[in-house]
Amino acid sequence: MSNQNVKARTAGFIYLMVVLSGIFSLMYVPNQLIDWNDAASTFHNISTEQTLFRYGILGHVICYTSFFMLPLALYRLLHKVHHKVAFIMILLVFVSVPISFMNLTHKLTVLNIINDTQYQANFTIAELQSQVMFYLNQYDNGVLLVSLFWGLWLLPFGYLVFKSNFLPKVLGVLLMLGFFGYTVNFLGHIIIEDYNSLGIAKYISMPASIAEIGTCLWLLVFGAKSDQLSSPTLQ
Repeated sequence: MSNQNVKARTAGFIYLMVVLSGIFSLMYVPNQLIDWNDAASTFHNISTEQTLFRYGILGHVICYTSFFMLPLALYRLLHKVHHKVAFIMILLVFVSVPISFMNLTHKLTVLNIINDTQYQANFTIAELQSQVMFYLNQYDNGVLLVSLFWGLWLLPFGYLVFKSNFLPKVLGVLLMLGFFGYTVNFLGHIIIEDYNSLGIAKYISMPASIAEIGTCLWLLVFGAKSDQLSSPTLQ
């Protein structure tokens, strides 16, 4: 196996860790435990399924740690396409990771509320349920904030993929479209009241999902098409 293919498959494996842990922690676990319209049900679900909730937190840790490593692996593969753009890609990811980890404190606080009997003695069950929902909403707000960076990094990444001569250009186009999808969703949630009710969020984010999963699988399965890189671009 060529050195270029080793780099590609290493990046693909790390990307797969991001994708799988992200789906588990950001989609599966919340769908199983959280009912945004029913605080009592959510409190009960988390209290009785704490193991799943804790695994969800662990999934976040794996996801964000892998995401921190991902641009470094991609840089080794793509930096000769354009050094400065590759550096910007790394920088945007590195900004997002500390925000993501800090945001996890809200979920740890939920565990404290549910398990600290001395703390619980000072509040009614309804108040405790309300607090759990408050911190879950705070976490959700943090995800919204960091999602801007999840979109921003796709623009330089997509450009590098598009300009390379060893990865499919269509993936580069979809990655850059993913940037616009994340940005529109971010602005929509901030500017438009009850943005979710419009029903466009899941559709506008589809290019990003297709692009990231597609790029992950391509790197993992096919590697790089050729050892021939574009000449380094220093502008």
